[in-house]
Amino acid sequence: MSFNVLVKPSGHAFSMEVGETVLDAALRHGYAFPYGCRNGSCGTCKGIVLEGRVDYGVFEHKALSAAEIAAGRALFCQATPLADLTVEVQEVSSVKGIVVKILPARVVKIEQLAHDVARVYLKLPGNERLQFLAGQYMDILLPGGRRRSFSIANAPHDDEFIELHIRQIEGGRFTGEIISNLKEKAILRLQGPLGNFYLREDSDRPIIFAAGGTGFGPIKGIIEHAFALRTSRPMHLYWGARARSDLYLHTLALSWAEKYTHFTYTAVLSQPMKEDRWQGRCGYVPEAIVHDFPDLSGYDLYASGPPVMVEAVHRAGIEHGLKPENFYADPFEFAKDIPVAVKQELEKF
Repeated sequence: MSFNVLVKPSGHAFSMEVGETVLDAALRHGYAFPYGCRNGSCGTCKGIVLEGRVDYGVFEHKALSAAEIAAGRALFCQATPLADLTVEVQEVSSVKGIVVKILPARVVKIEQLAHDVARVYLKLPGNERLQFLAGQYMDILLPGGRRRSFSIANAPHDDEFIELHIRQIEGGRFTGEIISNLKEKAILRLQGPLGNFYLREDSDRPIIFAAGGTGFGPIKGIIEHAFALRTSRPMHLYWGARARSDLYLHTLALSWAEKYTHFTYTAVLSQPMKEDRWQGRCGYVPEAIVHDFPDLSGYDLYASGPPVMVEAVHRAGIEHGLKPENFYADPFEFAKDIPVAVKQELEKF
């Protein structure tokens, strides 16, 4: 049994299977619906069900309130059809033509950037090229239906390798393996590119970037892409960490500030060590941003990293005049298990 979906205002139409989410079906047919975490946590995939009925699935109430459900809204990363649907969603035109693929990749290099952060370089087969937008992420698909999401840290013009910045999480099975046991020449299976965290090139507003920990990775890709485009838009990077050693590519960010007059960099440490002899900013990124930019009404704000930090940056931005539509986020939520359709694709390898 299958259901039909009509999308407004684009007029796109596609079919979907029982149990398949609206988002998964749209992506499978090549339609670029907006989405972020795919866990029902961030609310990026929110749209309106104009006709038909859906099972709303499992989600966090911060992402979809009872009032929004009453108004016909649903999270399309969780919603599955109970009848034919007519939905309203603003498709992301910038990712049209980008195909989400499942591909093998070989680990060609692992660099230890900090005591708990590794930079992993992955190489796709010679006959494959991954088209992606700077800031998007990949899922590494694991045995037993597990997957882990990692942002792509390089820019599209520098695509010989896929660069990932991976932090070891205490008790985390996969990240522990990456840091401790993963060897060069190992083969991983990837799905991507995914996500709607990327540079909006049609904007001429100055940009503020807020990175927390390895949230620096996707922002690094976006900034390097902006440099490649030779954009003249002012860009301000705030990178928050506990201590100096957690700023694992601090000298790279400093080199950007030295080279580009329209780029500035501010590192913010919450718990600097005595041996750091830190002379820079202390505290937290949201407070540093609004201290320096008390009126954010004319800015674009990009935030990436732990969900608590991303949420705090968003809240501070709105309180200081940021327009909601000018906020773009990549909160590092944990991924769910692999959907059945993806497992079937994996059997081809």
